[in-house]
Amino acid sequence: MTKKHESRYNGVLIVDKPQDFTSFDVVAKLRGILHERRIGHGGTLDPMATGVLPVFVGGATKAADMAAAQSKEYIAAFALGWASDTQDSTGTETARSDVRVTEQQLREAVDNMHGEQEQIPPMYSAVKVNGQRLYDLARKGVEVERKARPIAVHEASLLAFDEQTQQGRIRFLCSKGTYVRTLVHDLGVTLGTYAVMTGLQRTKSGCYTLEQSYSLEQIEQAAQQDAIESLLLQTDSLFQMYPAVSIDEYGYQRAMHGAFITPEHVTDMPQQQGAVCRVYYQGEFWMLGRVDALDRGGLALFYEKRFR
Repeated sequence: MTKKHESRYNGVLIVDKPQDFTSFDVVAKLRGILHERRIGHGGTLDPMATGVLPVFVGGATKAADMAAAQSKEYIAAFALGWASDTQDSTGTETARSDVRVTEQQLREAVDNMHGEQEQIPPMYSAVKVNGQRLYDLARKGVEVERKARPIAVHEASLLAFDEQTQQGRIRFLCSKGTYVRTLVHDLGVTLGTYAVMTGLQRTKSGCYTLEQSYSLEQIEQAAQQDAIESLLLQTDSLFQMYPAVSIDEYGYQRAMHGAFITPEHVTDMPQQQGAVCRVYYQGEFWMLGRVDALDRGGLALFYEKRFR
């Protein structure tokens, strides 16, 4: 029986975020559908964007920040020749250019977009400066200086381009905190013209793909059929890159108090200092642990983060 302080559900729900919904809107909608307060998302999407939004339910919410930190893949639609105050087509037009770009010029520019770089956040963003959201200032017509932040574009490839309409699509694989519309804007600058993002779909967030996602309508239907469990991925799906270890009853009691666990109570513990492990007890995923040195010598498994 579920205890009052426990969540009914525990796991990861991959949502195909609809356009014009904020990430918070999705969370609020799911709280109503699932009748669950403990829900968080792993990586904010702009209202314009659609696609993969990992949502963490119950004890899994403790993993949301770790999901947000992982790389994301996007398909961005764009138009060359004009600029807007929001760097996308939802904003007010601010400039026009008659410059025409060839597919070859564009392909070369896109090929050169990958690598570590500094990016200045757009004014229409949730970044805070002196305690104020930039988008709140932007709506008041105030522009402030923003510090550039390090990002990484791991891959950038041109998927399509129509030279006549000067419109196309680009695939990006990039680090957390990357503003794709700013990448598009900066691409326009590189080409000696202007550019705006006209559409955005997140196709991958860390290990989670669009093929694993469900629409809000599908989730609501599953809830009506009491079948939400069939849509949930286990929390450990986020951590498959780490080796799995099991702990015995004594090790479990130690883990519950945040104490280290010596090797005789851990099955298959890596003998490498700093190794992060998925920790299971009686077949259930409980926490992440880290192998570290004891003051008296030797290695032990230390508490890293619990998800129950």
